[in-house]
Amino acid sequence: MNSIIIVLIMTDTKSSHSSPLRLAVLLLAAGQGSRLGSHPKALLKQGGVTLLKGLLDAVQPFNPVEFIAVTGFHGDAIEQALAQMESPFSQSIRLLRNSSPEMGQASSVRLGIEALHSNFDVLLIALSDQPAITTAEVNQLLSAFSQRSVGTEMLLPMVHGQRGNPVLFSKQALNNTLAVPDLSCRAYMDSHPEQVQLWHTDNDAFVCDVDTPQDMQKYQLDF
Repeated sequence: MNSIIIVLIMTDTKSSHSSPLRLAVLLLAAGQGSRLGSHPKALLKQGGVTLLKGLLDAVQPFNPVEFIAVTGFHGDAIEQALAQMESPFSQSIRLLRNSSPEMGQASSVRLGIEALHSNFDVLLIALSDQPAITTAEVNQLLSAFSQRSVGTEMLLPMVHGQRGNPVLFSKQALNNTLAVPDLSCRAYMDSHPEQVQLWHTDNDAFVCDVDTPQDMQKYQLDF
């Protein structure tokens, strides 16, 4: 699936927190959107607002300490869209270009996490082709993560048995992933189930994404 991902970052040692979590965001926008006529899904519009802008609006209230966007097939168009947003927040995003986006989403995630350098606590990875993800959903994830049990380093939303997005990684989990060359975040999560909290929810927003023209019609999106 060609998609965009966002990553936020939080503390990782206690089951509750007395101070706000420091967030870092990784937006992956390197996909081709082949089933949509090779159109960048991040620039699909819902009510006149691009999904890219919708994701920025969803995470901005949490004051991310770092925001990286990884582009690829449609890098020029997405970078231009960011440049045209009249917002100090959008202008603070650091852009990276995946030179081999055909290698898949994992290659963009790895490129992004290797570039993170801020003093963050938790990493949130989210897909930007999810039209129903808002500030409310991000807040639910961060609240659940802040109440995680000791030893939990990742949080994965589950909707009626289906894996959802965004997902959260502690800084420790990221460091462990980066310690192994070419290891992906998904592979690390799957190989360390004891560190994963499955957060069960009935909120379909976490499993709604856009891959086909039929999805565009379902979520009332246009080009």
